[in-house]
Amino acid sequence: MSTHAVIWMDHQEALILHVHPDTADEATVLAPQHLVHRHPKGRGEAREHPEDAQRYFHEITKNLDGVTALLILGPASAKLEFFRYLHEHQRDLAAKVVGVESADHPTDGQVVARARIYFKRSDRMG
Repeated sequence: MSTHAVIWMDHQEALILHVHPDTADEATVLAPQHLVHRHPKGRGEAREHPEDAQRYFHEITKNLDGVTALLILGPASAKLEFFRYLHEHQRDLAAKVVGVESADHPTDGQVVARARIYFKRSDRMG
């Protein structure tokens, strides 16, 4: 049985929804939070700890076992950074990505509805 999933993500959290024709299972992954913040030396230098994004993206992928089609949504650059992470570290999962699209802050129901339309249009969901 094929499994369809959609992720809505930003740099603070990822909402992962396994979408079925009549239901959706939900999981949330929070980005690592530190009490001590880095102070960048110049413009453009990251404020996060270097391994935070790697750990965050790895935690997201743990929720995607068995996925055959994946749609990635989000308002900013996190979705693209995650897609790059997949290409570098999880090539088998990267091959299952059917789309990466911008989406501001939709409700869970709006995310599921968008995913169902997307998967039906791409003939990936019955």
